[in-house]
Amino acid sequence: MSELYNETLCTSKRFAIVVGMDDKPIAEARANLSELVASVRLLRQGVRLSRRGKPQAALVPVELFDAAEAAGGMDAATAILRKALTA
Repeated sequence: MSELYNETLCTSKRFAIVVGMDDKPIAEARANLSELVASVRLLRQGVRLSRRGKPQAALVPVELFDAAEAAGGMDAATAILRKALTA
């Protein structure tokens, strides 16, 4: 995957914002949490957090989280999306 660095959005040289990234090791995310939250907020892209290469959780824009809660919670939102994608 080619990594594109967006210097204008990055709050720290330690953490490059990678366009299209979808997976980040938890240890790396912990070390750079402020920058990771800023990138999710500014780029409006979610990031999966993994441990030993296995997805464990996700960091998503707050609007997506609020929409999922309004749909009845994460399980209900997942069911709605799966149904819409298979229709």
